[in-house]
Amino acid sequence: MERKKSILVFADWYEPGYKAGGPIRSCVNFVEHMKTAYSIFVFTSDRDLNDNRPYTGIATDVWINKDENVQVYYCSPEKLNWENIYAQMKNIQADFIYLNSMFSKYFTIFPLLAGRTKEITGKIFLSPRGMLRTSALRFKPIKKKFFIMAFRRLGHAKQIHFIAADDTEMNDVKHFFGASASVSMLPNFSGNLAKGTMQVDKLKGHLSLIFVGRIHPIKNLDYLLRLLKNVKANIRLTIIGSLEDSNYWDTCKQLINELPENIFVDYSGERPNHELPAVMITHHIFVLPTQGENFGHAIAEALNAGRPVLISDQTPWKNLQHEKAGWDLPLNQPELFVSAIEAAAAMNQDEYNAFAKNAFSFIKKQAEKNNLLENYKKLFS
Repeated sequence: MERKKSILVFADWYEPGYKAGGPIRSCVNFVEHMKTAYSIFVFTSDRDLNDNRPYTGIATDVWINKDENVQVYYCSPEKLNWENIYAQMKNIQADFIYLNSMFSKYFTIFPLLAGRTKEITGKIFLSPRGMLRTSALRFKPIKKKFFIMAFRRLGHAKQIHFIAADDTEMNDVKHFFGASASVSMLPNFSGNLAKGTMQVDKLKGHLSLIFVGRIHPIKNLDYLLRLLKNVKANIRLTIIGSLEDSNYWDTCKQLINELPENIFVDYSGERPNHELPAVMITHHIFVLPTQGENFGHAIAEALNAGRPVLISDQTPWKNLQHEKAGWDLPLNQPELFVSAIEAAAAMNQDEYNAFAKNAFSFIKKQAEKNNLLENYKKLFS
């Protein structure tokens, strides 16, 4: 039997972590799909974003069998250093090295430096995960500008094949690393398609919204709360996400306190990814007026649950109105978001059911059209 080629994945966080949001889902979905054709090794940290303790019941600093063709190394802070990273790369000798981040000392820079030695021969791929977007570079800009400058001066871009999730990311890579940068455009893997969707009761004049995302300015929760002041229908909004920016959350809480009586808001805290589908299906519309996503896994999960989405036009999910599966709207026209919420609230049960059915059909068609696994296999060959 021919030996399966191997992929060594470097990711700051991996499941059971969930607090870092989309990058974890991107990595997990990549592994789940690619393990059918490759031997996968994942080198990651032993704790979730901002946690002081490691995951419970998981061995650290050793390779453990996570699944068929999948091994994971949960690295402790004590072992997260150049010597250990280099030793693991040298030991595995993977055919391909896949970096799941742009701005990471241990999970991007160190593997790249090791990849320049004669002992490490695997071809290197890097997914920027939206971190080169203008909206993302606004946060911690000095650190990121220094990182990009050092990245270019050290010549790292020349040793990498970038994987861009959409046209915007393709242009970002070319902008920062030159027209000659090696880059392919491939969307992220979504989770496995659901077998069907569940109905939720819908009364005219009433609407339940669900927001899933980090409590961080880039997700634009404050924008949503401000526009809800102008909605006349009865709205229930559930917010799920990690409190990444406490000052920003204070601003959001003040806005919540100022909402009229017809708007009820509940912050449900953090939720592991596997719990989200059960929460999604108890709501009518998923809403995320984000300032920028290179994919948007929560959007995909909502569509997969048969829930229409109300999002900004700063994601790869386009033409939702045409498909009658939701709305992708410009952020400089908040009145359009208000109109969309009022329109959804005015739907009766039959109208909403048709809307929900279109949402699931939309993501199903996207999955069939992309043929992602075969395209990734061509790239990793």
